[in-house]
Amino acid sequence: MLELRPACEHCAADLPPASADARICSFECTFCANCADTLLQQVCPNCGGNLVPRPIRPTQDWNGRGNSLHNNPAATEAKHRRADLAAHAEMLQRLAGRPPAAR
Repeated sequence: MLELRPACEHCAADLPPASADARICSFECTFCANCADTLLQQVCPNCGGNLVPRPIRPTQDWNGRGNSLHNNPAATEAKHRRADLAAHAEMLQRLAGRPPAAR
């Protein structure tokens, strides 16, 4: 189950569970849309994977199966580790032209 981390790892912007601005990679590294789009170019600086919109966990249990934010709360501890933008630029050069599926 996704942790739904509460903040951007790079700039520490708040990303509450219902935020449409959260972006994640397959390891759940979490960034705000601004950092993902502008600084990181949709490439995770930690693993090189692609960054995609994080899904929203419903606040209400709509089908009686316990599938809700109430029963499965979001993480409260942020992971803040600013991206090394120089190292990221080098990685972007190595990955240039490679689609996410070929990384």
